[in-house]
Order: sequence, then C-alpha cells, then structure tokens
Amino acid sequence: MKSFIAFIQACLLGWMVSSSALASDAIKVVYHMSEGIPQASRAINNIRNHLAADPSAKIVVVTHGLGIDFLLDGATNQMEQPFAGAIGELAGRGVEFRVCNNTLVSRKIDAAKLAMEAKIVPSGVAEVAKLQAKEGFVYLRP
Repeated sequence: MKSFIAFIQACLLGWMVSSSALASDAIKVVYHMSEGIPQASRAINNIRNHLAADPSAKIVVVTHGLGIDFLLDGATNQMEQPFAGAIGELAGRGVEFRVCNNTLVSRKIDAAKLAMEAKIVPSGVAEVAKLQAKEGFVYLRP
C-alpha cells in the first residue's frame, strides 16, 4: 500500500510540474512601436491575428517617439476610427501597453492624455532591451 501511495504522489507531483511548465511556456513577444498611426494600425491587426493563433501569448507593446500617438486621447486611425476600443479590447485579452516617459517629456505631452491602459516606463528603448535580454521576449516590429 505504501508503494501505491508513493506512486500516486509521484504521479501527482509530475502532473503539477508539467502543468506549471506548460503555463510558463507561453511565448512572450514585444511589439516595438515608434513610427506613428500607420504602424499602430498594422500592429493592432497583427496582435489580433497573433492572439487568434496563440491565445496564450504574452504580448507587450512598447512605444516611443511617434509610436505613442495611438495611445493619446481621441487618437484615430487613417479611416477616422478611434483606437480606444481596440486598445481596451486587447488590454482585456492581456496585452500590455508601455509608453516612454522620455518621449512624453521631450514632446511636452501630459501623461493624463494617455489611454488608461497605458503604463509609463522611463525609456522605451531601454524597456525593449530589458524585455529581450532579461525576460526572454521575442522582438517584433510591425
């Protein structure tokens, strides 16, 4: 009976380890945005397609320079459709949006004008580098 209990415990432990390994196997991707509204439109479509193919992907969008523009209040795409709905939808699916503080300062943009889903980071390029080098994110530039 002891060996049977030990066998069951070993099976349960193996299942728990493999389950946690599967959860941590999600592909981590950083989408780098610095070019403005046309790039943002491409990125939104790319990210939707990405999540349709791999719903477990961990996606972080890092913006700086003109790349932050789609995250500003009232921003619209080339067809005058607001980005706010798409940003909220993607954030609800776990996508994170990070904005470069250096850009906000140099362009004199009040942080209150950012979409509520956006998080400010000290430097966009440093954030991209950190995610790649220290956190194992794959780099994509739409």
